[in-house]
Amino acid sequence: MIDVANVTRYFGDFCAVDDLSFSIPKGEIVGLLGPNGAGKTTTMRMITGYLEPSRGAVRIGDINVQTEPEKVKNMIGYLPEMAPFYGDMMVYDFLRYAAAMHGIDSIERIRTVAGMCALEDVMHKNVENLSRGYKQRVGLAFALIHDPDVLILDEPTSGLDPNQIIEVRRLIKEIGRTKTVVISTHILPEVETLCNRVMIVSHGRLVADSPTTELTARFGSSVTIRVQVSGCSAAELEQSLRSLEGVKDAYPAGDAEAGLSGVLLSLEGKEDLRPVIARSVAERGWQLYELSQQKNSLEDVFRGLTLEGTEEGGAA
Repeated sequence: MIDVANVTRYFGDFCAVDDLSFSIPKGEIVGLLGPNGAGKTTTMRMITGYLEPSRGAVRIGDINVQTEPEKVKNMIGYLPEMAPFYGDMMVYDFLRYAAAMHGIDSIERIRTVAGMCALEDVMHKNVENLSRGYKQRVGLAFALIHDPDVLILDEPTSGLDPNQIIEVRRLIKEIGRTKTVVISTHILPEVETLCNRVMIVSHGRLVADSPTTELTARFGSSVTIRVQVSGCSAAELEQSLRSLEGVKDAYPAGDAEAGLSGVLLSLEGKEDLRPVIARSVAERGWQLYELSQQKNSLEDVFRGLTLEGTEEGGAA
């Protein structure tokens, strides 16, 4: 449904998105992750046709976004982080206006979308008087009013309270059964809860693209060992510990703010290697700050790939 092929975007001399390629089929909910400035919003704006790539092509189905942007916009529902509203309009009037923008003159469609987004009780209230949670639902209704095949959501639960988050997540899951959904968010548990697949972008490049469960279990074991030291570089630490018997794999996971080098280690067997690791660190004269076993998490993978710039399968 979405096909991004070798897309690059410059702003002056700055490369915000660098040779990005991926495809997303219908019926998949994909989480697009990355630190601030990684290129997520730029990528979403190119997919929706609001920004033209410097190079490469984006297609929605059989339609080229660059050559037929108006046709594509009727296939896409887009909810930016700060959704645009006319605050002095009632919710009903706002949705009727949104429908008219797409050539839809159907009260039934407005009622259907209002029901999907649980807006029935506020249809005759002004948008500006609604809570943040209800405003977000109105934004989703705005994106869904023309029944698009693709839904692009930028930070869809930002600023919501826990109950509102649960309701919005439920709605997104329901929508994702029949549509292609791309979610950009900083809330990693949200991705683990909602998404079948995760794409991680760093410095404008795709550094990981995997099903969510595979990405968090990428080391093939339920437990990893986190090591944090001072007195050496991350590369030195990784090289020394990777060579230990029983270590299957390693990737950087340091704490730059604290001035620490760190790695997450995956083990081949069930033997507890912490005593061996502690001796290895002490023999080299490094100061050990953390040596702990933990379950793999999406946060660990995210930090390892984006803080250290490590590229994983799917790099563009």
